[in-house]
Amino acid sequence: MSYWTDRRPVHRSRAVDVPTLARAAVRLLDEGGMSALTMRAVASEIGVAAASLYSRVRSVEDILDLALDTALGDDPGLQRALSTSSGADGSGLEELLIHYFHHLRGTPWAAQVITRRAPRGPNYLRLSERLCVLLEEQGAADPLGAAYALSNFVIGSAATSSIDEDELSAPVDPQFAPRYAQLHAGHVARSEEIVVLGISALRSALTDRARTADGHSAS
Repeated sequence: MSYWTDRRPVHRSRAVDVPTLARAAVRLLDEGGMSALTMRAVASEIGVAAASLYSRVRSVEDILDLALDTALGDDPGLQRALSTSSGADGSGLEELLIHYFHHLRGTPWAAQVITRRAPRGPNYLRLSERLCVLLEEQGAADPLGAAYALSNFVIGSAATSSIDEDELSAPVDPQFAPRYAQLHAGHVARSEEIVVLGISALRSALTDRARTADGHSAS
């Protein structure tokens, strides 16, 4: 059950302000991660009794829904990319996805929330809508499936970007993986470079295949 699909009815004239609650949750998550978010902590942050939060939300899970969508809506770079993304060559789509990667890498708790809660807030719906429209314009046979593939790649890449240094520095035993060890020894690519490469490859595969099936050359 999501806050966005089953909102709690308000019966009190002085109920807690939802945007204030959401931004307080974002601050707590940014500062302390998932473990820092409790009903009591949010109430303390906005100066109300914990019981008063239940006038607007049912649980911490509802607050996570609000925080996730608020953080996305408050990201200026991603919002600019949403409003300007275009281009039949796919550059606008790729730029939007890179901004999404930056957003998730900068708010690591958000990637954790997405793995347990399907995002259905207005800001995430606008992002999903834009991805589908751009992919449809570029000829994807299944725009929604393509959007899932690309966004899941970005989410996974952001969630694992914190281990970049460890991946580069941890040695590979050539006894078990000789070719991997050889390639690893000379590899210096960072997560963003790999994400750019992956997005471009996925986008091309998902849209070029459809154009080829329609009888147009992908070259």
